[in-house]
Amino acid sequence: MKIANSLKSLKKRDKTCRIVRRTGRVYVINKANPRFKARQG
Repeated sequence: MKIANSLKSLKKRDKTCRIVRRTGRVYVINKANPRFKARQG
């Protein structure tokens, strides 16, 4: 999982990427290709 200051570029890496907010953290998740997972902060 990548940890980034901004997820703006990471959500554009794949068209199936979704931005999700969980417990105060922002995540990029991708069911089709889990290697695109990322977390903000």
